[in-house]
Amino acid sequence: MIVKGKHYRTIWLSKDGWSVNIINQVALPHKFIIEKLKTLKDAAEAISQMKVRGAPLIGVTAAYGICLALRKETSDTSISSAAEVLLRTRPTAVNLQWAVAKMLAFIKKIPESNHEERIRVAYSSASKICEKDVIACRKIGKYGLKLIRSIYRTNNKDTINILTHCNAGWLAAVDYGTALAPIYAAHEDGLPVHVWVDETRPRNQGASLTAWELGQQGIPHTVVVDNAGGHLMQKGEVDLCITGTDRTTSNGDVCNKIGTYLKALAAKDTNTPFYVALPGSTIDWSMKNGIKQVPIEERNSEEVTHIEGYTKDGSFSKVRLTPKKSFAANPAFDITPAKLVTALITDRGVCEAKRSSLRSLYKR
Repeated sequence: MIVKGKHYRTIWLSKDGWSVNIINQVALPHKFIIEKLKTLKDAAEAISQMKVRGAPLIGVTAAYGICLALRKETSDTSISSAAEVLLRTRPTAVNLQWAVAKMLAFIKKIPESNHEERIRVAYSSASKICEKDVIACRKIGKYGLKLIRSIYRTNNKDTINILTHCNAGWLAAVDYGTALAPIYAAHEDGLPVHVWVDETRPRNQGASLTAWELGQQGIPHTVVVDNAGGHLMQKGEVDLCITGTDRTTSNGDVCNKIGTYLKALAAKDTNTPFYVALPGSTIDWSMKNGIKQVPIEERNSEEVTHIEGYTKDGSFSKVRLTPKKSFAANPAFDITPAKLVTALITDRGVCEAKRSSLRSLYKR
């Protein structure tokens, strides 16, 4: 997508052909910083420290992390060890597991003795995973545009108002994104789109990242506190909701950023369409019950007790919000049951959030 008039992706190979460039998303929206990953440790820390985040992008970064590990050692043992390091970084996003498994399968087809070929295949495979993500997100945008256009024509309003939660735009993928891909497509199509952007505590990825993305593309938007969504829906100021997902079970349960479930409940109560956008790589076919089976990442409590930002003098500062002795829980995700999801917007088309529909779409 466009940043200050120039096209960027969230991750790309450096000119040297082996190191990997990323946009440090922790610095956004105030600073645009490009960092270079040179080692497995760099890639793992980029994921765990959320310099890169979003299920699709985590997967692609992990794929390149395997490549960087191979530059040091190409044996099966070392590759498996590298995979374990990456898998420990973020337990909830299934794209991470998917991408690592793909990489190991491709690499281990090559004899251990053929070091150079293993490295070549690794980089080629990571590049293909990267490009497939871009194609998938474009398709999500295409299918989602049809829904937005239909709702706009039916509602007969001057503007179509869409509420989204967290950040599932191009910063969460390689390009275009998932939940924001249909919004970008609608804007390019000339539809008068306005986006309600949930701030998304505690890391404020909506206020910091989604708002920044939309601003760069010139799309009208308004940042709201997390608890405003239900009120806006009651007032008829939300025509539809679109969120992303970090893991979707085979029966259509959706694991997404904490607070998504509450938005879905409000949408159900107000008859507001609630859509979830995802590529096929985010579906975990091994799971049938999101609430019972999906591991929920518990992040550092300091993300809740403190808040970070830039001061008037331009310095970066962290301040405490809570009493020193107050304990804070910080589950990063929640589960939205399939029954609350109007439909899934996938790279294969739009379908009901249920096992039979997903299996039919993905020929499982």
